[in-house]
Amino acid sequence: YMVFYFPKDLYYRLCSLLPVKLFVVAGKEVTRVRKIAAGVAHAHHVYKRGYVVMVAVGIAKGAGSGLLANLEQLLRGVWKPNTNELLNMSFPTKATLLGAVLFTVEAAGWLPLSEEFLILIVTIFLVTTKVTLTAMHSHASPFDPIETPLCGFLFGAAPPDSDGHGHGQSSSGPAAPAQQGKAEPTEPALRKRKSKKAE
Repeated sequence: YMVFYFPKDLYYRLCSLLPVKLFVVAGKEVTRVRKIAAGVAHAHHVYKRGYVVMVAVGIAKGAGSGLLANLEQLLRGVWKPNTNELLNMSFPTKATLLGAVLFTVEAAGWLPLSEEFLILIVTIFLVTTKVTLTAMHSHASPFDPIETPLCGFLFGAAPPDSDGHGHGQSSSGPAAPAQQGKAEPTEPALRKRKSKKAE
């Protein structure tokens, strides 16, 4: 409310200052961890051995707005399949999934940590990571160094450098002699050709 109706956008200007923004981001992550833990605890109270339900409720409580955006877009009629949060997870959704799995494992008794200590660990991880990403103006996921080799191992994805399809230049040497003689036309030359064709 204050963002839209405060005079001269002073509230927005205050909130867009980096120290204030970092404080708000840290508070948001603390709230996220509390919601994940509460969601898993509530699901554990109702479904003692429903581990998938515990993880799902924890994710829904921690990253609900990102997941419900798909349903909202579908109801409005502007849904696009490439914006599905479950297929292209953002960092907060991935962190929420990891936190929900950890809290579920702890609730099942398989993790020898107290719930309070686990909340502290997950909170420290999320707050420091998100504050660092916000301070550096980065949108990269900190899970990328783990995900990239793991996906390559599990799903057989080739590294981006070794294409193996024979497109363009091979990684073993220079381009073929037939390709070396041809030069790509420059943009002004292409414009000239297109204007001549149009006449």
